[in-house]
Amino acid sequence: MMEEQQLYNRIAQLRAVKGISQQQLADAIGVSRKTISTVETSRFTPSVVIALQLAEYFAVPVEQIFGFAPFT
Repeated sequence: MMEEQQLYNRIAQLRAVKGISQQQLADAIGVSRKTISTVETSRFTPSVVIALQLAEYFAVPVEQIFGFAPFT
């Protein structure tokens, strides 16, 4: 059985650059604020659809939002 890896993300930093709240981001991609919160805090691993929606919204590759190593 494969061990689950920690998934890191930069959603909070990307939101800060845009100056938007979790609710504004949630509204923009059609999910709940709780979904954004749990993904942002790594309590929930997003679906591929949500990951792609986030990448499209922030206009960056998915790998610039999510990764297996912490972002510095």
